[in-house]
Amino acid sequence: MKVTLSVIKADIGGWVGHSDSHPEVLENAEQMMSEAKKQGTLIDYYVTKCGDDAQLIMTHTHGEGSELVHKLAWDTFVDCTEVAKKLKLHGAGQDLLGDAFSCNVKGMGPGVAEMEIEEREAESIIIYMADKTSSGAWNFPLYKIFADPFNTVGLVIAGNMHTGFSFEVHDVKEHKKVTFNCPEEIYDLLVFIGAPSRFAVKSITHRDSGDIAAVSSTQKLSLMAGRYVGKDDPVCIVRAQGNFPAVGEVLEPFSHPIFVEGWMRGSHMGPLMPVSLADSTPTRFDGPPRVIAMGFQLANGRLIGPRDMFEDISFDNARAEANMMADIMRQHGPFEPHRLPLDEMEYTTMPQVMDKLKNRFEDMEE
Repeated sequence: MKVTLSVIKADIGGWVGHSDSHPEVLENAEQMMSEAKKQGTLIDYYVTKCGDDAQLIMTHTHGEGSELVHKLAWDTFVDCTEVAKKLKLHGAGQDLLGDAFSCNVKGMGPGVAEMEIEEREAESIIIYMADKTSSGAWNFPLYKIFADPFNTVGLVIAGNMHTGFSFEVHDVKEHKKVTFNCPEEIYDLLVFIGAPSRFAVKSITHRDSGDIAAVSSTQKLSLMAGRYVGKDDPVCIVRAQGNFPAVGEVLEPFSHPIFVEGWMRGSHMGPLMPVSLADSTPTRFDGPPRVIAMGFQLANGRLIGPRDMFEDISFDNARAEANMMADIMRQHGPFEPHRLPLDEMEYTTMPQVMDKLKNRFEDMEE
């Protein structure tokens, strides 16, 4: 039996400000998911949050992009938005860009990562969820997990991974995609994914078996809305063990923080801090950006878990390092490299300021 794992998220109201998700909103989502499971729409589900984003983790047999499952997620977010409005939560429904559901939620605001798989004898899954950052934030860790032997020794010494993995990369601005076969095309791959504001790793497959190994959400809210409405706060599903990197190799890239775009008003660079679910509450300058890792075993579609993988004390050094990196960046205030480059500020006040001052710019003499 093929099972589809769908992770769909949306910011439907922050408590307080952009820092957390209110329990009543999550309880409402829990009730709607529970009813869908009773009706047979879902095999199983898990409702959680990362910062101010509600996260719906669902298993079913309807395949990727299922109108039935996506409408369930959309209706859940719409219903939860009403709860958020009653509580006067901040930015209630801000990720819901469409007026009416049509086919699926892609292009309507929520972030989506899905994979349809044949369950292995032991199916280990890590689901990453981030807050206050953009869809390209997974580029670096996915490269480390599936292409860097200094991170994943299995690429060197495990015969079932030695031939490598294929990376499907999306150009989110031109709506094009390209696939790179690694290890031989690593240098070509890095040319593109090293620019995460434009190019994002969408999926990764095993080159021998063709099995899906990882998939991420690549939706960019600002491009969909034509204005700044909040950061993408992406999700990512990674399969582990067997023909794929071990759980420890999947988590290892987060042992040192990397700089990602997002943070305050989605317009700053900041360290991506690996935290437990309880600590996914960004408050300092609305940040710094957070990432949580929920681990599950799949058993005939049942979600066995989760295990809070970053609750491990071995990530304490990464958290301390992220705080130091945050201190350094905050000293720059509104100056680059803390603030994003001008070409990434097009959905803030920058265009209006430039238009207001356009007649005051004069040609300089040679």
